Amino acid sequence: MNTNQPLADRMRPADLDSYVGQEHLVGEKAILRTSIESGLIPSFILWGPPGVGKTTLARIIASRLNRPFYQLSAVHAGVKDVRETIEKARQQLFFNKPCPVLFIDEIHRFNKSQQDSLLGSVEQGVVTLIGATTENPSFEVIPPLLSRCQVYILKPLGKEELSRILNRALTEDFYLKQLSVDVIETTALFKLSGGDARKLMNTLELVVNTLVAASPHHIVITDKAVMEIVQEKIALYDKNGEQHFDIISAFIKSIRGSDPNAAVYWLARMVEGGEDPKFIARRMVILAAEDIGLSNPNALLLATSCFQAINLIGWPESRIILSETAIYLATSPKSNSSYLAIDEAIALVKEKGDLPVPLNIRNAPTSLMKDLGYGEGYKYAHQYEGNFTLEEFLPKEISNKILYHPQDNPREQEIKKHLASIWKNKYNYQ
Repeated sequence: MNTNQPLADRMRPADLDSYVGQEHLVGEKAILRTSIESGLIPSFILWGPPGVGKTTLARIIASRLNRPFYQLSAVHAGVKDVRETIEKARQQLFFNKPCPVLFIDEIHRFNKSQQDSLLGSVEQGVVTLIGATTENPSFEVIPPLLSRCQVYILKPLGKEELSRILNRALTEDFYLKQLSVDVIETTALFKLSGGDARKLMNTLELVVNTLVAASPHHIVITDKAVMEIVQEKIALYDKNGEQHFDIISAFIKSIRGSDPNAAVYWLARMVEGGEDPKFIARRMVILAAEDIGLSNPNALLLATSCFQAINLIGWPESRIILSETAIYLATSPKSNSSYLAIDEAIALVKEKGDLPVPLNIRNAPTSLMKDLGYGEGYKYAHQYEGNFTLEEFLPKEISNKILYHPQDNPREQEIKKHLASIWKNKYNYQ
């Protein structure tokens, strides 16, 4: 065995019996295991966090069913690569041989044209597609392709499953068996792994290789040793771990706090750390509505355009679009009035229950409903001066209740002035 091969690859399970986790899919009589044992598997997408066995499961399935196996990474492959691979798969179809398995890692990174190039071969049975994604396929996979695939959700690995993987590595790996490795504590190893088997193996390998230099004949792994080694050797940004959440939090708080310099710094940390640009853009769309809102409605338009643009452009140019948007949002006036208004309204609904809609603004599509008074007395605003009339739109029990409170910024002060002038004594916007 190649000693230069990473431990995570050396310990990759080759069959379902050594595969750990996802009992709801591959356990006894589970849906995916039943399909595998029958030899009839559909095209499907595996959706789950990193390091929980998506690639491994695809390889096991192809091996178990004796199917040719082709693998592409959506990070590097283009439409040409997809078509060339499909053509190779097509050439395998003779003498009624089962169709090859085409595994596409990070399928959510394929754009529309790349995903479109898969449709015909999947529908015609040229390949059985297995896609792997860490993102919700409902948002990231085009509907025509999604409709041709089952979606199976994989779960993070728990402490018991991580223990099994760790013990297997210590007892079965040819290199680790040569060493005297005594794992006294596992809390740090499991915490740093975050339910990711690959990260667990990488961390174990890093710790062992560091300690073996000092004590080649007896290695003692403690939580303290693990944390000291990891903090010294591992990069500070991990897009799938704790730093992922800390840095996006710092980024959002910097924009909310109107600090464009800090915002761009934390953006750079994410860019250099390999963060998914769509994740960053999504968070800025949310912030534009939550923290800027009506003080500058153009912020939401720009953030939405940013999200659309990065899907068209890709790296490295997307960094410029993200930077422009982050600076614009950071330097924009702030208001969370829309956020507060909807939350206050939801709380009111929960408190008061389903209050009846006033009769005058109910829909009256039938004569019976009209006879019951539905829509009676409704005043069509555009028939009145200023396109406005003092109509009752809230249920009687909460009439005059103010849920939207304009904040102290130029635009919302104009809104407040307008509301005060038209509603007069109904709402106290003075």
